[in-house]
Amino acid sequence: MTTHVTRIKSEKDFYSGLLFMAVGIGFAWGATNYKIGDAARMGPGYFPLMLGILLAIVGLVVTFMALTVETEDGDKIGKAAWKPLFFIILANLLFGVMLGGLPSIGLPYMGLIAAIYVLTFVAAMAGEEFDFKEVLILATILAALSYVAFIALLKLQFPAWPAFITG
Repeated sequence: MTTHVTRIKSEKDFYSGLLFMAVGIGFAWGATNYKIGDAARMGPGYFPLMLGILLAIVGLVVTFMALTVETEDGDKIGKAAWKPLFFIILANLLFGVMLGGLPSIGLPYMGLIAAIYVLTFVAAMAGEEFDFKEVLILATILAALSYVAFIALLKLQFPAWPAFITG
């Protein structure tokens, strides 16, 4: 009797696929707390449910491919990139705080424009090089496009400017 052991042929793809599946299942599960509806009359949970299912399927395919497609060196996972991980997570957390404030401690919101600038500058620190002028131009373009897209066109109801300016 022969025993067949499946060997991971690409560690990077294998663990990426597992992560995609976990996040997809999490989104799909979280979406069930909202009204789903159907394709003709979508509820607020419809899009996250479909996105979660799609992400889980992509994860399943990536994981399967990592077990079946041979790679040259096994695509080993390298050491963790702590600096980029720290700054990207910090940028997103600061964006949320800047956009909505922290009413529990009395910190007012700073609005979309300031939040975009903080997000861009903090995220730029994750890279190897930091060019202040380039980041400033990028932040300005992102802030302007975000204002036009979300506030002017979509008319989303969140503040564009800091509380001390708008009152």
